[in-house]
Amino acid sequence: MADIKYYDVIIEPVITEKSMGGNEFKCYTFLVNPLANKSQIKEAVEKMFDGVKVKKVNTLNADGKKKRRQRNEGRTAKIKKAYVTLTDDSKDIEIFEGL
Repeated sequence: MADIKYYDVIIEPVITEKSMGGNEFKCYTFLVNPLANKSQIKEAVEKMFDGVKVKKVNTLNADGKKKRRQRNEGRTAKIKKAYVTLTDDSKDIEIFEGL
């Protein structure tokens, strides 16, 4: 298991039209460290945002896309997304308000 601190787990929030549709159901999307597991993601969200209780965490691993430049082939970096659902009695996450 990787030794990752809670402030290294969440890289950035995902702010797209599709991901913002889940905000009314208290479901938020984050890009996370590919080595982080669900319990580490839950702990990081609860520590970084006050008054937040996590109900469940769903994760998605996406391999990098193939890119080519003349004869050289390569891949972009792998990403991992986390869909975090909050309990009904928890507060909303402030960075998503007003968007």
